[in-house]
Amino acid sequence: MILSKSCIYGIQSAIYVAAHDADGYVSISQIASELQISFHFLTKVLQQLTQEGIMNSYRGPRGGVALAKGSADVSLYDLIAAIDGTAIFTECMLGLPGCGVAEPCPAHDHWTKLRVELTGIAKRLSLKDLGDKASELNVRLAKEFRYATSQTNGLK
Repeated sequence: MILSKSCIYGIQSAIYVAAHDADGYVSISQIASELQISFHFLTKVLQQLTQEGIMNSYRGPRGGVALAKGSADVSLYDLIAAIDGTAIFTECMLGLPGCGVAEPCPAHDHWTKLRVELTGIAKRLSLKDLGDKASELNVRLAKEFRYATSQTNGLK
């Protein structure tokens, strides 16, 4: 796994919130339940996104989290950088210091190409794009499929 579990959960949660954006603040317990994530672990992850200005949080009976800015203005790159940092976009695949053109690691040429492509994709993909896709049928965010229209289509 290239991304940490915290980062994956943060991305999944941000997509979930983006897909439910019209609802205002989304309860953290609702997110944890729907995405099958520990409430306490998720709370810590969402605190990171709040500290980085990606989410707003609100306490109280109608509290939860909401996006701090429009979903079109938050990229996948922003989410990854907020939780895991930017090392995946800048550093050697093998973790070797000083890896570069002058002193490449065995995977340098291949990883550099992938890293550039990954960076471009992460910067282009907005939370709006991901949230819109997550709202479509057959797209899942959790281990278990949950079909929004399963009863009307006869799916189980």
